[in-house]
Amino acid sequence: MASGVAGAQTKRDLPQFDAVSIKPTPADDDKTLVQIFPDGISFHGAPIRMVLRTAFGIDDKHLIGSPAWTNANRYNIEAKVSSEDAQRFDKLGGAERNAMLVAVLAERFNLKFHHEARELPIYALVVAKGGPKLTRGATDDPGRPKSTDPHKPEDLSKEHHWIFTIAGRIEADSITMYVLADQLTQLNAVGRPVVDKTGITGNYNFTLRWTADNLPFPILHEAGGLDAATAKDENTPSSLFTAIQEQLGLKLEPQKDHSDVIVIDHIDPPSPN
Repeated sequence: MASGVAGAQTKRDLPQFDAVSIKPTPADDDKTLVQIFPDGISFHGAPIRMVLRTAFGIDDKHLIGSPAWTNANRYNIEAKVSSEDAQRFDKLGGAERNAMLVAVLAERFNLKFHHEARELPIYALVVAKGGPKLTRGATDDPGRPKSTDPHKPEDLSKEHHWIFTIAGRIEADSITMYVLADQLTQLNAVGRPVVDKTGITGNYNFTLRWTADNLPFPILHEAGGLDAATAKDENTPSSLFTAIQEQLGLKLEPQKDHSDVIVIDHIDPPSPN
């Protein structure tokens, strides 16, 4: 077990946020938005549990012990670096930028935490009988520097390496199996984290469609909504487990996995500005 304070997540020295504003979100404001700028990060209408997940780069299942108020109280948070650090910040990978939030949480929320290895239920993404049904996508440009954030394509402005995800549909161009597993985890599509154990390397193009239960937005059920085609298509399997096997030649197997989790030892509501 390892205890942690600000900066414990970083692999190298990172700049610190120079100016941080934290204000409660008005009760009549139901919007939630996260934005990355060349000199900082902004959360609008975000519960602190979301900020914790972002800072540590984990999903909800790997965050243990955060009190109820961290999911109920919503805040508008703006964190900016100094003008001297802006250029350096802009060149960081997404995971490194997010890790800088740990120092903010420690200073303004009195965050204390530690790591633990726990056995958690997962679904392993594996190759189904008969082999994968995937189309090779574009390869990574060997001349480009590699992203430090494995969750995101290197450049969304490129023709390749993008993914579009809503409940019931994932469309991907030149994406790894790691990213597919991560998207299924972020959707909470099967109620457990999904871990890539396919052994498949490289980038692939695919479309995965299924009928999703408990869609996050009611509009998706309405005629003409984003998921209307998926919900009414008789050829769309009713289960993600069936769809992923029939459409991609992959399979979700229930397993136990030893995972590193973040355990919150202490956290307070934020100190006023």
